[in-house]
Amino acid sequence: MRLRLPSRRRVGISTAVLTVALSVAAAACSGSSTDSIGGGDFAAPAAPTVPQRDSTETGVHGDRVVFGQSAALSGPAAELGVGMRLGILAAFEEANRAGGINGRLLELRSLDDSYEPEAAIANTAELIDSDEVFALIGAVGTPTSRSATPVAAAADIPYVAPFTGAGFLRNDDWTNIVNLRASYAQETEEMVERLTVDLGIERIAVLFQDDSFGRAGYFGALAALERRGMEPVAIGFYPRNTTAIKTALLDLKAGNPEAVIMVGAYEPVGTFISWSRNTGFDPVFITLSFVGANALANQLGAVGEGVLVTQVVPFPFDDSTPVVAAYRAALDHLGTMHADFDHVDPDPVPGFVSLEGYIAGRLAIAGLEQCGASVTRQCFLDSILGADELDVDGFVLNFGDGASITEDNQGSDAVFVTQIGSDAAYRPLDTLTSTDP
Repeated sequence: MRLRLPSRRRVGISTAVLTVALSVAAAACSGSSTDSIGGGDFAAPAAPTVPQRDSTETGVHGDRVVFGQSAALSGPAAELGVGMRLGILAAFEEANRAGGINGRLLELRSLDDSYEPEAAIANTAELIDSDEVFALIGAVGTPTSRSATPVAAAADIPYVAPFTGAGFLRNDDWTNIVNLRASYAQETEEMVERLTVDLGIERIAVLFQDDSFGRAGYFGALAALERRGMEPVAIGFYPRNTTAIKTALLDLKAGNPEAVIMVGAYEPVGTFISWSRNTGFDPVFITLSFVGANALANQLGAVGEGVLVTQVVPFPFDDSTPVVAAYRAALDHLGTMHADFDHVDPDPVPGFVSLEGYIAGRLAIAGLEQCGASVTRQCFLDSILGADELDVDGFVLNFGDGASITEDNQGSDAVFVTQIGSDAAYRPLDTLTSTDP
């Protein structure tokens, strides 16, 4: 069964579909802000003025195409949403400087969900019903995406490049979801492979965030261990959007692990590592890309030396990689426009999260380019999911053989391993022959 449901505009989304989505998220939700970020003004939410459309497709106007984003722009995961938004804006402004796509400029409207599912539902409905966006892009997180995707599917809205590797988004039944990055199952498989083969480690524990994201990573690690006839020597977990990790630390120490796989955002993971090392507990620490690499390194400082992080995009400081060179140039130019945008510094620091956002923006641009002047959501999705390969300056995305748009909705399977050095900077690793930086 496919999840392409009949389009339900405005009233439909805000009633029955929204009720269903709220029930999905209720167990994990709490209050959050839904401040709006668009253009350059950061203001309390207000009923937006709906622009007049010059096209029969929602969100496509004579002079622009409007994308929407609900992401964490405040709270413990704010650096992730800010980073994704930064990269998408860099890609969009790069295209806009060249005259736009087929004569239309690209616009991004972002709403803050603070990494809370209820706010993600409300924001998604607002972006669809009130802002009438063409597509959603750059959502952050598994619990937020799990809550927002039913709303997007019911409205036939493309849901592009969410910053999550959750398996449910890769289900073949979806026809409106485009995944850019490798899955959490692929990241955790790479972790266990490197730990066991490169380092010969046999005792592995898992720390995870107690929600759908954490469990996705935990089950990925569990499956990778089971394939090798292993099981975690200890398990610890903590509540989302908190740094309440002390009980988990005690549980993990009791298992005497040689390595700990950590599935969480940068604040709780950083707190866990700091507390661990301050109490003499110092196994190999390795965590997923979702952690937010720059934010984690900044939080840890010298305590972070030797921490390993898997990544799903190339090293963002290597200008010899064409997509990275393009990203760095676009990011630098966006910095000169910082007065026009919130959360954009005059000298933005490159990072893995904003590079992923940039590639996501370039992916959306590629879809629009293939449609020509007559842009529709179906053409946009077909152009991406129906393509054999999409080459983003050397970073190749493969969605299958082009025979079916539901064959494979994930573009990249690439997983890289990096390590924090004594200078709090990352370096790429080919193997884990040594855990010393």
